[in-house]
Amino acid sequence: MTSLFSYLLTFLAIIFWAFRAVVTVMYQLDNPLFSTPSNVTFEIVVLFLTLPCLIGVCKRNIVFAAAYLGLYATYFGNTLLLVVQNASSVGITLINSADMLCTVIGIIIPLLTFFDILLNKHRTVGKNVKKEDWFYANEEYDRKFDERADRNQYRL
Repeated sequence: MTSLFSYLLTFLAIIFWAFRAVVTVMYQLDNPLFSTPSNVTFEIVVLFLTLPCLIGVCKRNIVFAAAYLGLYATYFGNTLLLVVQNASSVGITLINSADMLCTVIGIIIPLLTFFDILLNKHRTVGKNVKKEDWFYANEEYDRKFDERADRNQYRL
């Protein structure tokens, strides 16, 4: 990761994952917070599949970012539709608005992460680092230096 935005976005994704884990655990303990999971089994699967995706996102891998986006878009897209239908039939309550906010955040964070990795020109780490070019990319200088060293053999 090369920019502050990338660090903050990844940190926000980890915090959101922890928040969703707490929401799921509290819902399982029959003490729900202001947000409730729509499908607890699928939420647990999403939570466990998010861990390798977040590790891949930290390593700036576009495949893991796409998997992270697809996973969250599948779960939170369906949840957003259910929340909007529930809000239109029952009305907007505190729980509906909190669920809607969490689902929108759950879609926006992976989307921003995917576009950040996709548009970042430094996503491939370690292939061509300019700080190391002076050492590794000077073969001609090394050959000239070796030729001079071969000519200067002094007897003791």
